Amino acid sequence: MMFSLFQSSVRCGLVLSLALLCACASRNPATVEPLDALNTRIAPWVAASGAGSQPAPWEHFKFPGKRPTRFEFVLEDKRVAIAAHAQSSASMLRQVVRVEPGDLGRVKFSWKLPDLIQYADMAIREFDDSPVRVVLAFDGDRTKFSAKNAMLSELAQVLSGEPLPYATLMYVWCNDCERGKVIVNPHTDRIRKLPLESGPGKLNRWMDYERAVRADFVAAFGEEPGALTSISIMTDTDNTKSVARAFYGPVQLLTRTTQAPPLQKVR
Repeated sequence: MMFSLFQSSVRCGLVLSLALLCACASRNPATVEPLDALNTRIAPWVAASGAGSQPAPWEHFKFPGKRPTRFEFVLEDKRVAIAAHAQSSASMLRQVVRVEPGDLGRVKFSWKLPDLIQYADMAIREFDDSPVRVVLAFDGDRTKFSAKNAMLSELAQVLSGEPLPYATLMYVWCNDCERGKVIVNPHTDRIRKLPLESGPGKLNRWMDYERAVRADFVAAFGEEPGALTSISIMTDTDNTKSVARAFYGPVQLLTRTTQAPPLQKVR
């Protein structure tokens, strides 16, 4: 079995990194669970590119060998939200999109965090957990991969039937780091994290963001982005073996040629 190639914590961390990247592109039916109930009550959480186009459904991607995080539709402070509850777990809600580089605009999202994850540190593989993540995956020229990343891409192909996305950008909240300073994933430099908040100062309140996708990608990777291929939300505590709860407001993608659709009213 492929996982037998890895040892102890290094094995687990590498598999999670591979699974995380595969989740941004793969549609493997063995690990993807449709979210029919959520999709019928949220219209839509992410706007697909192109005027009048229908967004793809949200899916629950469960990582191989990992306990999944629980997601549910709630009202939090009278806001439509997804509540994520992680207990030594890791999984993501994902929506596949296709936005070409010239159409990249802005992404709007919000989150509310009751508490931080004790001991979490996204720069250290053994403690790489985050209570909130908004994850953007991009296409690109994989011939530019280093030997290590090319190997990871081949392993991802075996695990999921899809190669790694060329690059993955995450918006995160860290315990103690410099806001806006990019954190490179300890397993692969094709995952980079941009902390929007640090520390406990803004806990227990809704935080709203509107980010320029292209500018953030260039700041994180030092190159122009390829096409945006998916957007996900993720709350994970599998490395710290702890418990976390978070709330996500609707995610809206504003391309250069479309406007975000109105959110569905709560019935």
